[in-house]
Amino acid sequence: MTEAALIERIAARGDGVTADGRHVAGGVPGDRIGDDGALIPGPNRAAPVCRHFGKCGGCQLQHVAEQALADFVHDRVAGGLAGQDMPSDMVLPALLSPPQSRRRAVLTALKMGKQITIGFNAAQTNQIVDMRECPLLLPELFALIAPLRTLLAVIAPQKRPVKVKLQMLDQGVEVILEGVKAEGLDAAMGLQDFAGGHKLARLAIDQGDGLETVWQPEPPTMRFGDILVEVPAFAFLQPTAAGQAALVDTVRRAIGDAPAVADLFAGVGTFALSVQAGRKVYAAEGARDAVAALTAAANRARALVATEHRDLFRRPLIPAELDRFGAVIIDPPRAGAEEQVAQLAASATPVIAYVSCNPASFARDAKILIEGGYTLDWVQPVGQFRWSTHVELAARFSK
Repeated sequence: MTEAALIERIAARGDGVTADGRHVAGGVPGDRIGDDGALIPGPNRAAPVCRHFGKCGGCQLQHVAEQALADFVHDRVAGGLAGQDMPSDMVLPALLSPPQSRRRAVLTALKMGKQITIGFNAAQTNQIVDMRECPLLLPELFALIAPLRTLLAVIAPQKRPVKVKLQMLDQGVEVILEGVKAEGLDAAMGLQDFAGGHKLARLAIDQGDGLETVWQPEPPTMRFGDILVEVPAFAFLQPTAAGQAALVDTVRRAIGDAPAVADLFAGVGTFALSVQAGRKVYAAEGARDAVAALTAAANRARALVATEHRDLFRRPLIPAELDRFGAVIIDPPRAGAEEQVAQLAASATPVIAYVSCNPASFARDAKILIEGGYTLDWVQPVGQFRWSTHVELAARFSK
């Protein structure tokens, strides 16, 4: 049997890849391809833990053993750098979030006759895989799936998809339902009974005219460091508590004891509020509701956090502004932040902590920074989306 028949790595979309470049669905490093084309299992395979694996689009890699899964997350980051002709020896071992830790999910529900189907979409299709178990979600989130079927039987329209957004907050689970029709007394009572009976932090619905909060006993919050933020409906949060802790700890390590820090694309304050103790922080964010929540939280805590509602794509900070800071934290969307990174590359900011959810756009931006005189000191891969091909990271650049 030739080495060409050995699966050597997992590609970005989850297929195994042989030495001669063949992509094999379900292949894991160490597997081999038999003469008849069948996969011969190697030492890095694992038994999938969910009955839906192979159909549900929520997971692509449950068949991969733990160390090989961590290697995949590491190699996705290293591969992104290699694609920009940059060395990858500074990529650290990956940190993975555990099973049943996902505190944020977007599901789809569909009513056909009296039957309600709810779950993640099947891979690369609009078909919904009806969720009967889920090793990804926090148990508190999964516990709502069966009750949601009962509620949606009353308020879901026939044959039209409903978006179901779930997120764990300090006070309990937040539920957002988009595309429902909650008309009449039965629907109103059903919503109230559901929210109260399951002690939700917030229940909001969108019937086509915008989001309407129908249950919120007290302002839902999220704690960052010692500061509570009253978060807007389904505000962006890191998908797992373990992943958030890993990224925050890595950012802290990157910026050291810098007395003045800028947090760009700050959101509701995940990093700004977590690192503010003992230093001054400037936080810029383009989403108005997020920056309003961050501002209010900083003001209540009397934290030394100055906020600005600013579109960093259209109006990035320029070197004269950036040079006031001992460190800059940047956490852009998946597309990266080419305009802002170009300004950073031209600045004299000593340290940059770059958080990314896309190894490819990170590598592109990293090359711009390096060409501007920065050194990439290290990269910490983080696998928050367990058993998924989605990879995050935090990196330190210095000048």
